[in-house]
Amino acid sequence: MYLGIDIGTSSLKAVLIDDGQRIVGSRSMSLDVSRPHSGWSEQDPESWWTACGAVLDGLAADHRAEMAAVRGIGLSGQMHGATLLDEADKVLRPCILWNDGRSAAEAAEISTVSERVTGNIAMPGFTAPKLMWVRNHEPEIFARVRTVLLPKDYVRLRLTGDKASDMSDSAGTLWLETAKRAWSDEMLALTGMDRSQMPELFEGSAATGTLNAELASRWGMTGKVVVAGGGGDNAASGCGVGAVAPGTGFISIGTSGVIFVTADRYRGNPAGAVHAFCHAVPGTWHQMGVSLSSAGCLDWLGHILEASPGDLVDALGDKPEGPSSILFLPYLSGERTPHNDVAIRGAFVGLDQADDRRAMTQAVLEGVAFAFKDCLDVLTMPLAEPRRLLAVGGGSRSRYWLSTIATILGMPIAVPEDGDFGAAFGAARLGLIAAEDADPFAVCAPPAIRETIDPIAGLSEAYAAAHATYCDLYPAIKEAMPR
Repeated sequence: MYLGIDIGTSSLKAVLIDDGQRIVGSRSMSLDVSRPHSGWSEQDPESWWTACGAVLDGLAADHRAEMAAVRGIGLSGQMHGATLLDEADKVLRPCILWNDGRSAAEAAEISTVSERVTGNIAMPGFTAPKLMWVRNHEPEIFARVRTVLLPKDYVRLRLTGDKASDMSDSAGTLWLETAKRAWSDEMLALTGMDRSQMPELFEGSAATGTLNAELASRWGMTGKVVVAGGGGDNAASGCGVGAVAPGTGFISIGTSGVIFVTADRYRGNPAGAVHAFCHAVPGTWHQMGVSLSSAGCLDWLGHILEASPGDLVDALGDKPEGPSSILFLPYLSGERTPHNDVAIRGAFVGLDQADDRRAMTQAVLEGVAFAFKDCLDVLTMPLAEPRRLLAVGGGSRSRYWLSTIATILGMPIAVPEDGDFGAAFGAARLGLIAAEDADPFAVCAPPAIRETIDPIAGLSEAYAAAHATYCDLYPAIKEAMPR
């Protein structure tokens, strides 16, 4: 048996899988986010540990025999969070999260060097600028920082006593020389840090240590339990959906949106605000385009219209018939790829008195699809372009939305058979690999496909024209933003 634990932003989830990778149990617990000021986003690291204990206690109660047989644990988590520890490994302040924008000035200060060393624009959501902000605004705390850990790696510390991280998650700190899979002394020095404050690096499929004996006893585990390096949430999801071979990829339609493609070598595109990170399995990298508001836009519309997102989408039917006369820019929380703009905000353009909530829903779905097209257009994967993308996330349940996305991207979208292929499942796979010294590429196989949704050829030109207009709107809206 093997466990996967995913420390998300809104919840912590654990899944228990057997030798055949069948999920035999799962549990989750919600997490709260604090927003003490506009643009800030923080969490108490103790809440992750409390949730982890409660979730595993529940699994142990529900699946006593299976938990006794656990041999490996994999970890996944929200990326970029700055968890600051003192010399006694006590938390110094709430963790500054991935969607916190306070360090925009600091990010701009180091971006030129970051683009050269890491292949990534320095964005305020990444970890290194956050430490610079703490240095500038909370110097008494900065002076006491002895270790910086990412969220999942703080949970690892509580599980094993080890300060360790994996390549994929660490690449999102901006302290990693991505091509070499090693800490960059230049980037560390630029932000007032050094290697002594960093965890030891491991591949995501490698063992970093073993579970504390007292905790193993608490959860009824009877043998040695290996803890794997794990991965950042998207890299772990890549392992979950089998996107580990060069040219494979997935599209995640969750609160935020992601297009993720795997490669066998490092290649960055900072000019397009592409994330160029290490993958969670050895010898692989990935590029990722990220849109900060995806299914979150539909949730927002549902809240405004006092209707469930499902009801809004169901009213559109199964298949698009052409682009809406309304355009929607999905920048409700700013945007990463390709604009790297924390200040831009969303808009409806072209509203008419005849437009109703059905028309607005269609525009929102298309706007999100256009944002995915923007992401795909700036990915620069070498040689093996993806021939299709696997769809995951809550938005993947809408056939209408997937058909719209496939047509706008000009690429088939594959829908897996029903199952959980998310980050927790990918983490469990990494735990299996570490415990059994298994082949990552054999274990991380793609799932059975229920359906492949092809682009609608007769609508491609119309959507291409609508996307061109959509692209023209960004600079216009940016210029018109209230100052």
